[in-house]
Amino acid sequence: MKATQSFLILTLSVFLFSMQSQGQEKENNIQPNIIVFYADDLGWQDTQLNNLDEPSPWETPNISKLAEDGLNFTNGYSPAPTCAPSRCAILSGLHPAKTGITHVSGGGIPSARYSNYMAPYFPIGLMPENFTIAEALKMNGYTTGHVGKWHAGGLQIQSPENQGFDFVHESRGAHQGPKKPDNRLTKFATYAKSDRYRLSDEKYPPFTKASPNGISYPKDEVTENALKFISKSKNKPFYLYLAHWMVHSPIHTKNKELLQYYCDKLGVDFPTKDVPVTTGGQTNPFYGSMVTTLDWSLGRVVDLLKKTDDPRNPGKKLYETTYIIFSSDNGAVERVGKEIVTDNFPLDEGKKYAQEGGIRVPMVIEGPNIPKGKTHDGLINQLDFYPTILSLTNSKIPTEYSSDLDGLDISGVLLNNEKTVKNKEGKTRADLWWHFPHNQNHQMQSAIRAGDYKLYKNHVEGNYELYRLYKDGKRADLEEKHDIALEAPKVTKDLSSKLEKHLKDYDAKFPYKSPLKTKDASEKEHVAAVPVVTGDTFDTKTRTLAVTLANGKSNIIESYALIKIGDPATFDKQGNKRKLGKHGATYIKVPVDSSKNQLEYTLTVPEDALECGVVLIDENRFMVKSKFHKIN
Repeated sequence: MKATQSFLILTLSVFLFSMQSQGQEKENNIQPNIIVFYADDLGWQDTQLNNLDEPSPWETPNISKLAEDGLNFTNGYSPAPTCAPSRCAILSGLHPAKTGITHVSGGGIPSARYSNYMAPYFPIGLMPENFTIAEALKMNGYTTGHVGKWHAGGLQIQSPENQGFDFVHESRGAHQGPKKPDNRLTKFATYAKSDRYRLSDEKYPPFTKASPNGISYPKDEVTENALKFISKSKNKPFYLYLAHWMVHSPIHTKNKELLQYYCDKLGVDFPTKDVPVTTGGQTNPFYGSMVTTLDWSLGRVVDLLKKTDDPRNPGKKLYETTYIIFSSDNGAVERVGKEIVTDNFPLDEGKKYAQEGGIRVPMVIEGPNIPKGKTHDGLINQLDFYPTILSLTNSKIPTEYSSDLDGLDISGVLLNNEKTVKNKEGKTRADLWWHFPHNQNHQMQSAIRAGDYKLYKNHVEGNYELYRLYKDGKRADLEEKHDIALEAPKVTKDLSSKLEKHLKDYDAKFPYKSPLKTKDASEKEHVAAVPVVTGDTFDTKTRTLAVTLANGKSNIIESYALIKIGDPATFDKQGNKRKLGKHGATYIKVPVDSSKNQLEYTLTVPEDALECGVVLIDENRFMVKSKFHKIN
């Protein structure tokens, strides 16, 4: 999308592309079905897959059974340590640094919220020019469905319907938290027919003394709509992106019997007051209930596949013709407010950190011709899902999109028992890397994992840290306690050079200094030299935004404008224009014209813009912002 393209043109392009895609659909009755079952905030140590040291108390029999039928990836990673960038990455196949979507809640004006440094501008989600895996498969004859959490953009042009999905249901289901004055101890599900979350008549694990045949589970709209999509789509190859809201906060359960089960298992009293759980480790019965409910949802999907005939493949069940990819968008969050949620130990840190606890996730892939009950210890990133799905489904897409994908096809590992992942040139994967320039100073990091080693670049301090997670493949410093950057200068130099090249090649954006928050005495001279805006106007007739700087200040090394766009206007019965909703508008980044002396910056603002301003970065990495003019 060009910067000055109008909102109308964007919307029209989506419509035309959709029509084109439908025209290119083809029938291929041997194509397998694809289900991506994507959990939210499920940690690497929160299932029974990768138990290290103390076994996880959370029971996940369906996840374990899936691993028994397929491959468990012990070194599986998410593209980012937070939700939105990981989701956008697996949908687009593009690294977060390439799309710029490196954190949640993007599309705003940069500010120093958690630090004296400002995170760079980043988009709120995918735009129509991003070619999603749903669009790719739809072009190849697939019916596509999205159920659950989207978090890849809130504008209408960013909705799943406009990103290639035929069927969409975004309800939170049983994850919906209680609203005050109710709390997590006053709104358990019941058997009442009027209860939106009515307990099931069917019984499921766990089995207890009180319920030897199993317990009931609350109705979950996410699960039910996933089952609905599968049942209605089975006559054609289908792709289901089942993106659960669980086990993200709020940390609660509507299943009283399951909560009681975990209280008994953990040896704690059933709570009588809704107060934070503050015991350490994996001792939160609410969270355990959520993990097992997520596992129950997976079990429901697998059960339907196992009992349903595949009409395209007589004599086979859908389970025999479907690839299931199970993983999580990032590592577990260890705390929410005062409440201790879980513990990623021995992995360091958790969600919002580039450390292992923030990006290492459970990952299982099961399906036709995949060996049963095996593990793979090689480095795998969820960016690999896109090209692998194209390979498994024999799908073809335009070269302009396929050549831009950042993951690798791992079908050789899945189907041919290959020990390493190789690129198109036959070279073995050398490393994986991450970029997270957000939150507090110590969290603003980039990282690279290669073999036994993991290296970090601290963007505020400017130094590197090096840890040896394994020694010759065996566990060494998985806890990342011993920084050996000075002890192993050759490894540090090698990995830092590779990381810096990745960051440069992807034009990664870094944190900036705030003139108002910088207190370091050594920066006094630089603060005094920060550019000063002397002219800042918007001409309504020519729609020209013009910003002028004072002479004699530090040089500008980067400049751009932020234009606020929104969904088309709607009106009430009286003809009054309704205000845009919370997610109905966003800022997009566009280039500006600059004079030769870099003192004047101009932009012709599109007709449909709501607001516009200019952002400037000086040679000392201080960010300066012009006035943001409200236009419409």
